[in-house]
Amino acid sequence: MSGRPSLLFDLDGTLTETDHLHFEAMAETLAEQGVSIDWEIYAARILGGANADIAAEFLPHLPRAEGLAIMSDKEARFRRRVGELTRAAGLTELLAAAQAAGLACAVVSNAPRANAELMLAALGLSDRFEAIVLGDELPRGKPDPLPYRVALETLGADAARSVAFEDSLSGIRAAVGAGVATIGVGNSAAPAAMREAGVALAARDFTDPALLRLVSARTGLSLGVEA
Repeated sequence: MSGRPSLLFDLDGTLTETDHLHFEAMAETLAEQGVSIDWEIYAARILGGANADIAAEFLPHLPRAEGLAIMSDKEARFRRRVGELTRAAGLTELLAAAQAAGLACAVVSNAPRANAELMLAALGLSDRFEAIVLGDELPRGKPDPLPYRVALETLGADAARSVAFEDSLSGIRAAVGAGVATIGVGNSAAPAAMREAGVALAARDFTDPALLRLVSARTGLSLGVEA
């Protein structure tokens, strides 16, 4: 597909650090169902996944509707934990440069809409993105590439001229599967695991010069870094 360049951002763990809040809410919710998880299990099997898939794996004895209702309760617990949120380092500057250049930007997440709206409001980014594409509202969420393909189509963007930012292996596989150059950010997954999943680069945050160079090369966005 031909089209304009774009920047596609995951939400949790990418725009802001919320993994600890999700882990607490999930551990509490599953404990009430007699299922115990630790951070290692959460990071390897839950982080970035779709709620329907999580329910199917950890609550397989329950009817699908009941499992989804329990996951919905988990999300409500997460929202009650959300207070002030801090943007990831360098994000404000990257978004400002993209806006000045008229570059298309979207959020692509497995989060429920209530979560996404709450978090974007807390970050002061409610009106910043042209599209918010949620796997929770599609036939398939991440790690399926569908959310990213829908985002590209919605923006009229070209996968070959776009960059995705992800912190989870599930999200990385989705973006890579959609043909988008993907940068792993944050510390949710080990850099080696991110590279194995297909990232073009693993970066600490949005201030990483290598990240800025890759974004510039891919999209043509001028970020004041040498190629």
